Amino acid sequence: QVHLVESGGGLVQAGGSLRLSCVVSERTDSRYAMGWFRRAPGKEREFVSAISWSGGTSYYADSVKGRFTISRDNVKNTVSLQMNSLKPEDTAVYYCAASTYASARRSQNEYRSWGQGTQVTVSA
Repeated sequence: QVHLVESGGGLVQAGGSLRLSCVVSERTDSRYAMGWFRRAPGKEREFVSAISWSGGTSYYADSVKGRFTISRDNVKNTVSLQMNSLKPEDTAVYYCAASTYASARRSQNEYRSWGQGTQVTVSA
């Protein structure tokens, strides 16, 4: 069973940066891709970024491409999301998730475990 805990959220002004981290507690030897998703107020949860088990492949939503960077450390069992040039529309609860698959995935349906979320608020 995978247990995920996010941290690093907070309040930042537009143009600022935040780094989200997710610690993964895993009791099996399975290899899994990791993803970040977000839910803005009044909206559905959406894909933000994903990274394969090896870290060799990553995907980004068009809205964050060039501003966000996903990374992982399989020794420390962590995945991070560096968020630069933040915009008010990035305001949301951010969730990390562990996939059923080793390759990076965009669909929420392909993720089996989720963290509790961390709030990111970007002021104008």
